[in-house]
Amino acid sequence: MTNNENLVAEEAAATEIGAEPGAQGPKKRDTFATRAGFILACIGSAVGMANIWLFPYRVAQLGGAAFLIPYFVFVLLLGFTGVIGEMSFGRAMRTGPMGAFGKAMEMRGVKNGKVIGKAIGLIPTLGSLAIAIGYAVVLGWAFNYLVAALDGQLMAQTNMGAFFSGIASNFGNVGFHLLGLVVTFLVMIAGISRGIERVNKVLMPTFFVLFFIIAVRVATLPGADAGYMYLLVPRWEALLNPTTWVYALGQAFFSLSLAGCGTLVYGSYLKKDVDVVYAARNVAIFDTIAGMLAACVVVPAVFAFGLDVSSGPPLLFITLAQVFQEMPFGGIFAIILFVAVVFAAITSLMNLFEAPVEALQEQLRLSRGAAVGVVAIAAVGIGLFLESGDVVSVWMDVISIYVIPVGAFLAAVMFFWVCPKGFAKKQAELGRANALPLGKWFDFATRYVFVIVTAAVIVLGIFFGGIG
Repeated sequence: MTNNENLVAEEAAATEIGAEPGAQGPKKRDTFATRAGFILACIGSAVGMANIWLFPYRVAQLGGAAFLIPYFVFVLLLGFTGVIGEMSFGRAMRTGPMGAFGKAMEMRGVKNGKVIGKAIGLIPTLGSLAIAIGYAVVLGWAFNYLVAALDGQLMAQTNMGAFFSGIASNFGNVGFHLLGLVVTFLVMIAGISRGIERVNKVLMPTFFVLFFIIAVRVATLPGADAGYMYLLVPRWEALLNPTTWVYALGQAFFSLSLAGCGTLVYGSYLKKDVDVVYAARNVAIFDTIAGMLAACVVVPAVFAFGLDVSSGPPLLFITLAQVFQEMPFGGIFAIILFVAVVFAAITSLMNLFEAPVEALQEQLRLSRGAAVGVVAIAAVGIGLFLESGDVVSVWMDVISIYVIPVGAFLAAVMFFWVCPKGFAKKQAELGRANALPLGKWFDFATRYVFVIVTAAVIVLGIFFGGIG
């Protein structure tokens, strides 16, 4: 190893036990206690609104089962390059984007590399905070609907569109918005193993069980078979349309939470003996299962009642709510649905907020509680002004188009190009004692294919006005 690489390795070892190089009395850095807990946390970060209100629409509108072919291709490609890369990068550097980018630049021997790297790492860190602030608004809507379903108010609505418009208006949902933030931050204050890991171990399995229950109920609806036909019968001509491939790429990219922040920072809490290839595979599999479950709920249910398969918040908060109004025992199933939606939103939101929280802890040496408090102030101070559906939609579009894929691109360049050649492969192979080593394909697929594809996501997102 070079002197720079040795220095970074020493600093990474110091970071692993929570101390500055040369500091006295090192403090242990929190980690995921179990491999299963880490995988469930990553699945929780990936499974979110994109699975529920966008994936079913994409499949239905872009070729049915034919859409799944390019989607599976991109999930496989991105899962075995980008997801593995972000997990490995975080674990190798034992810190989030700012610290990881800084250490990568030091390994390259760049003058003032640590400072420059940290400055670049601000992009995905602030992007994660920004998208989380908007996402918290949606969690507030879900909490409102859950309570309305519990007290019967939701089923009594005569105009679901007007009901949603009242909630998604300026300062129209402050109480439930704050409730969502309080629940999320209370879990995060408890830390990684005692907070985020424990909660994901409960919420993620429960999410899948609840959605499976709804899927079984929807299957019994008269007219649901037409929805299954529309969803699952391939329309092969769609594969000749470049738009199908573009949106399949976008769906896979954003659904797998590639952003150079959340997966990277979760990886920084990962023990050295965990197989990240195995973990990435499971994240990709269960994220896809979540999307398919949602599709098997949404499309047949919408067809059964002759409604429109729209995308975005109207699908969940207007169309599906109307479906449950028409369905026998719909009130019970509306409760089940919005419990599952709240769970998915909380697990995703914890991941999004963790990047800025970790940055405040590592870069400013704040305590966990203080770091969460600072992020909470920003989330409330900015988020309350985003409660209008139109405003938060523009906010989320800007961040997802111009910031999130840039963060993923920067992380890829840092890990696969700025770090020494072979470093990424070596880090990805840690914890694979009983498995075959990664082949030569890994370096080519990560350094060239993944980096180029990520750059394409940036360009295509701008050209199409968003692809995920």
